[in-house]
Amino acid sequence: MSIHEECGVFGIFSKHPQNVAAVCYYGLYALQHRGQESCGMVVNDRGVFSSHKDLGLVSEVFSPEVLSDFPEGSMAVGHVRYGTTGGSSRKNCQPIEVNHQKGKMALAHNGNLSNAAELRNRLELSGAIFHTTSDTETIAYIVTRERLSAPSIEEAVSLAMHTLEGAYSLCLMSSAKMIAVRDPYGFRPLCYGVLEDGTYIVASESCAITTVGGTVIRDLLPGEILVFTKDGILSRTEHCKTRPNRLCVFEYIYFARPDSVIDGISVHSARIQAGQILARQHPVSADVVVGVPDSGLDAALGYSQQSGIPYGIGLIKNKYIGRTFISPGQTQRQNSVKIKLSPVEAVVRGKNVVLVDDSIVRGTTSERLIRLLRDAGAARIHLRISAPPFLNPCYYGTDIDSREHLIATSMDPDGIARSIGADSLGFFPLDQLSALAGGHGYCSACFDGQYPTPIPSDTRKDRFEARLPL
Repeated sequence: MSIHEECGVFGIFSKHPQNVAAVCYYGLYALQHRGQESCGMVVNDRGVFSSHKDLGLVSEVFSPEVLSDFPEGSMAVGHVRYGTTGGSSRKNCQPIEVNHQKGKMALAHNGNLSNAAELRNRLELSGAIFHTTSDTETIAYIVTRERLSAPSIEEAVSLAMHTLEGAYSLCLMSSAKMIAVRDPYGFRPLCYGVLEDGTYIVASESCAITTVGGTVIRDLLPGEILVFTKDGILSRTEHCKTRPNRLCVFEYIYFARPDSVIDGISVHSARIQAGQILARQHPVSADVVVGVPDSGLDAALGYSQQSGIPYGIGLIKNKYIGRTFISPGQTQRQNSVKIKLSPVEAVVRGKNVVLVDDSIVRGTTSERLIRLLRDAGAARIHLRISAPPFLNPCYYGTDIDSREHLIATSMDPDGIARSIGADSLGFFPLDQLSALAGGHGYCSACFDGQYPTPIPSDTRKDRFEARLPL
């Protein structure tokens, strides 16, 4: 059984020392939706690295006292993490820091290597000792080994990319350079921008760049390596166009913030379009369309626009609890659903409701939501999902469980509807996903089983924890 991680990375490069920690803090805050288990930051002050990492939200880990302890610097790399591969502990917080013969390195990673177990076993047999159970340390090890003979850190990264397989968007910092990397498939988003003073920003999503007052320049190309130095930016493209583009389509459906733009496509517009397609594919007679906050709201608005059924705010979200889909562990998911959402009785009582959500994975959240609306007096509930049914696990960095835990593998839509208490259920059509991706190549393996890379032989989520004692 394998459940993987979804994270966010942020980097800042300035030609002059400044309070980069504060900028990084706000950037990570904007990416908080991508990971709520832990976070960390490393600041580079003329080659001296200062760091702080811990379990918790950005606002919890980086108190005003902690932020004031960071020196001014020319660079910083930050990370927000959700991870079940590798386990939930402080040792797996990122960025990972390395001290080696050729200097220092800090590395933040979003994604999941599909050949992580193979690489780690090979490294351990050659004498490598790992201190974490995250595949990010595997990336750091390989880059460090290549750096021993490579003429530069960016050359070492390029050489390492011949070995790495799967999803990795990286922000890496050495004593003098910051490097941004997107894997050749482009599974995970990564973009860069600039502040008014010429300071460069790298982030998983464009919303983090605009949040800190920057202007987005562009997304990194799949396979591109961007090197930031005092002399400017160098783009290396030797790994570009070596693989088909396979951005995770679920970024548009769920993960990304609606105000982000990924590979030139507005996330908000993609979700509106998803709702419109749902209304055409699964029409129904109803009184009100209600979206599940937050990622179901845009699709609900699109459903309302297309169907002519009025849009209503029928669920209120407690803003001070994390997202259920990316909170580790089934018990936490169930507990958080109980306090996360509250129905607005005046909107749903006596009404036939179209309830729009982004996905059904295990079915527990949907069942709870429908019970909440029933208790609030909804007459009928027609559930519409802005993603196709999940039928396969993900090996590229998304928390989609093994097949036996996916409700759609054992029931058809009518059976799922009965199981969760809905009057009807309609999923987004698989053959129209390309409309959300704007014609770009995308990965939909969790829906159709068409994996771009070989499936790893060892898919246990605890595969790095289950070690015999020496």
